[in-house]
Amino acid sequence: MTAVALVVTVRDEADTIGQLLASVDAQTLRPDEVVVVDGGSSDATPDIAERWARAGQRRTVVIAPGTNIAAGRNLGIATSTAPAVAVTDAGCVLDRHWLERLTTALDGADVAMGYYEPLTTRAFERIATCLTLPDAAEINPERFMPSSRSIAFRRSVWERVGRYPEWLDVGEDMYFDFELVRHGVSRRFVPDAIVRWRPRATVRGFVRQYFRYARGDAVAGMYPRRHAARFGAYAATAALVALAFRWPWVVAIPVVGATVWLRPAYARAWRRLRAGRALAFATLPAIAAVQDVAKMAGYLSGFPRRAHR
Repeated sequence: MTAVALVVTVRDEADTIGQLLASVDAQTLRPDEVVVVDGGSSDATPDIAERWARAGQRRTVVIAPGTNIAAGRNLGIATSTAPAVAVTDAGCVLDRHWLERLTTALDGADVAMGYYEPLTTRAFERIATCLTLPDAAEINPERFMPSSRSIAFRRSVWERVGRYPEWLDVGEDMYFDFELVRHGVSRRFVPDAIVRWRPRATVRGFVRQYFRYARGDAVAGMYPRRHAARFGAYAATAALVALAFRWPWVVAIPVVGATVWLRPAYARAWRRLRAGRALAFATLPAIAAVQDVAKMAGYLSGFPRRAHR
């Protein structure tokens, strides 16, 4: 089996890094080396990581204040030496078979794409992830663009595609995914290589997250058609609402359209939520609208940076 390094990027994760490092220790396949890159924590994160590193072998903690997540990943990968690299983030907990399943998949592919499940404690988190996270069975492996909280790849591939884009503060993993596809590397989806992560717990955090994601899309020129379609859909909805003052029946068109669009989220809520289904069905349209507004605002804020880059 290919030797593999595990690279983890962290910043101000003193409350959660212990769980992540414990899940690394619990892996059925231990990484041959681990590099933890701290991007400039102001809490006890580096101390916790360094104590953990001293307790084992081939564990390195790199303190790199001011680095964004892309630079942190590149630094961690460059510091490691193994021919394969697995990547995850703080705020995550690895399933005990995660690394073994990803590494096994690399025997026949250049990239192994894992899956992720939310660690939720609040109703908002559970409902919002019905909107934002498809089930593994829904994913088309050929079109899947994985988060770098659950991915492994050959070092040569990372070098070939130009590494993670350090000029991009947010959305660096999606850009990396696009480069993997553009270079035609072989990719394998591994749905049972699972990382559990904590989604945003509040509406404010949710809005900020998707604002930043969309801003990164604009800066990097990613998903232009998807964003254009969103602006078009809301412009059309506004026009139909205006027409409804004269022809009230017209308002049924955006209502039906929104229902069809939200059908996958409703189906997930029905499958995932044994309790709270009524609340989910009632609030999903509002959560989706809030997410869309955040994305449109973020895209508009990032577009000038793209134009002058």
